Amino acid sequence: MQKRILLIEDNMEIRENTSEILSLAGYDVSTAENGKKGIELVHASKPDLIVCDIMMPVLDGYGVLHMLGKNEDTASIPFIFLTAKTERSDIRKGMDMGADDYLTKPFDDIELLSAVESRLKKVEMLKKEFSQDINGLVGFMSDVKDIADLKERSREMELKVFRKKDQVYHEGSYPRGIYFLHKGKIKTTKTADNGKELTTGLYNEGDFFGYLALLEEGQYSDTATALEESELYLLPKDDFSALLYKNAEVSKKFIRMLSSNLHEKEVQLVKLAYNSVRKKVADALLQLQDKFKKEGETVFSMQVSREDLANLAGTATESTIRTLSDFKDEQLIGIEGGRITIINQPKLVNLKN
Repeated sequence: MQKRILLIEDNMEIRENTSEILSLAGYDVSTAENGKKGIELVHASKPDLIVCDIMMPVLDGYGVLHMLGKNEDTASIPFIFLTAKTERSDIRKGMDMGADDYLTKPFDDIELLSAVESRLKKVEMLKKEFSQDINGLVGFMSDVKDIADLKERSREMELKVFRKKDQVYHEGSYPRGIYFLHKGKIKTTKTADNGKELTTGLYNEGDFFGYLALLEEGQYSDTATALEESELYLLPKDDFSALLYKNAEVSKKFIRMLSSNLHEKEVQLVKLAYNSVRKKVADALLQLQDKFKKEGETVFSMQVSREDLANLAGTATESTIRTLSDFKDEQLIGIEGGRITIINQPKLVNLKN
């Protein structure tokens, strides 16, 4: 699909020459001779990118950028400044206001097209959705490498294999990077002052974990343990920092990839504080189902220790065992050895609520 570019420039000769270059490159170009007219055209037909002069009558480029930035529908449109000024303070002012790039007059056609193509490519990348598996992660890393100014990697991401009950990291240690769960199941736990262990998170294939310590530049506040044999990729600390801090757009997208389970944790904390034992155990069982039930499964069944379930529910192990026995008698669940099968999900949901 042909990309639409709006060119705002008061100098007629520069406006016509620049418009011709962009049109010959295959872009659909509209022009405006001042900032006020440019704003009107943006609202009439939202362009894919704006190229705008700074010094103009009626409304200058700074004013255009400011007005577009106040509107949610136009704030994200890529914006390139054209300026005859070379003073660093003027360039910095535009970039601080949210401009994506700038070109200093006079510029040639290669400089112009390179800036436009680069910015449109970045926008397309940020619209892209990536699968929650190692192929999606590798695709994301590949696409953002130039944008985030990542150094050329001398090695591939490190793959680590953990057996059941192996610790990935422990509370109080310092992070080497962020973990991506390729295969298996991981839990994170925190030990209270009374020695009781509380499950703070459950992670399935396609999840990131262990990143809060990196964001806080501190120690891990919990311990990560494999619930079964698991394969993890370690994204090194330097690469994580480059993704997060060197480009605001990439940072926003990566944070969205990381934050999928934060709301779940908030809800879990409220339930732990106010729910009865029956509600807590029912909720813990449903959490396991929501997190680990495979696509196409009609009945959820999982091997889980009573201690792990109690830590997830936030109850004593003895109380959890008694409640599971009650649930079995009520035919809500089936129990065979260490495996629990959910038989009557609707009733468990009613208990949880």
